[in-house]
Amino acid sequence: MKRLSLLCCGLLLASPLMAARVEVMHWWTSGGEASAVEVIKQQWRAQGGQWQDFAVSGGGGKSAMAVLRSRALAATPPAAAQIKGSELLEWARLGLLRDLDELAQNQRWDLRLPGFVRSTLSHQGHYVAVPIGIHRVNWLWFNRDVFTRLGLEPPSTWAQLQALAPRLLAAGITPLAIGNDPWQLAILFESIVLGDAGNEFFRRAFINLEPDQLDSPTMVALLQRFKALRPFVPQHFGGLSWNQATGMVMDGSAAMQLMGDWAKGELTQAGLQPGSNIGCLPAPGNAEIFSYNIDSIAMFSVRDPEQQAAQVQLANLLMTPELQILFNQKKGSIPALAGLPMGQFDSCARQSSQALEQAQQGGHLVPSLAEGMATSSYVLQAVTDVLSNFFNDPQQTAEQASHRLRRAMLAAR
Repeated sequence: MKRLSLLCCGLLLASPLMAARVEVMHWWTSGGEASAVEVIKQQWRAQGGQWQDFAVSGGGGKSAMAVLRSRALAATPPAAAQIKGSELLEWARLGLLRDLDELAQNQRWDLRLPGFVRSTLSHQGHYVAVPIGIHRVNWLWFNRDVFTRLGLEPPSTWAQLQALAPRLLAAGITPLAIGNDPWQLAILFESIVLGDAGNEFFRRAFINLEPDQLDSPTMVALLQRFKALRPFVPQHFGGLSWNQATGMVMDGSAAMQLMGDWAKGELTQAGLQPGSNIGCLPAPGNAEIFSYNIDSIAMFSVRDPEQQAAQVQLANLLMTPELQILFNQKKGSIPALAGLPMGQFDSCARQSSQALEQAQQGGHLVPSLAEGMATSSYVLQAVTDVLSNFFNDPQQTAEQASHRLRRAMLAAR
């Protein structure tokens, strides 16, 4: 990891970009995500910069990380890249990311960022990425018209969801919109764990990797709940992207979706009002718990002084209140900067901001497993493989899946 010197490019804090070019890799390619990225592009260009887009489609960023690794091995990484959570630390350990401490000190990041954001973006005491927004992962989105028409109440527990699902099916409506991507299934399972077993069990099993928790009666019960939802997902859910699943909730062919609040960007893009047409609630049983994902941009070590200068200017832009408000309004998340006014945000975002504060105070804030915040990418891959195989194999029992989960996670740690 190399220190980013601001001395060589200090003029950036007071002068325009002079047509500096920056290449940025990301996987924000759905309608709402692309709209959010456009906010950054427009503000960058307004400063006189040139934006070279390096967008790699594929939910969850797995494809993007594969492409990024090939670029890094060829010694041609982009100047900046969307990297988050455990993968951010893995890149930092390779020594390929710039140290942003001087920039952070000048911008007073220690005072302007919540503690959990600072720790997520730090490696060996040094900042290695710029935070843009905070997502709540454990959300339940529901079509309000569907529930009103059928005289149903949105579920507040997983048992309630299972009880009302047959009535939705009888009305010709898919209860739970989800695709067969392993990471989508991991989000569902994560919310079941938090809702039925609580955040303490979640920490012991999926952060501490305690063997007796990984293969336990509690884990078996959670896996049974997970498998019991299989009849309630779309009949042809193979290849269904997360934003297509959101579309099913929007058009009423599905009643609910369990997905992070980036789904809100799709609603806004379609002209719907989050919290009105499509309701938002904590995932069943998750009312007090906030499972977080942090969007961040890392800067790669580059030799070109002009590219170094452009990196600093981009980091400065990403940390402005104006950019964070506009970006997160489009993206569905809330700003990473603490204390920004939320009056311009929709009701779901305001609810998220309040829930985050309460979770921090009550000790119910947890890093998302499915979004790579809780554990290494290797352990996450092991988890998603086991969950996907179990969900799609009608013959595999929860006891077998629990044994396999323990073996796979401990081998990958």
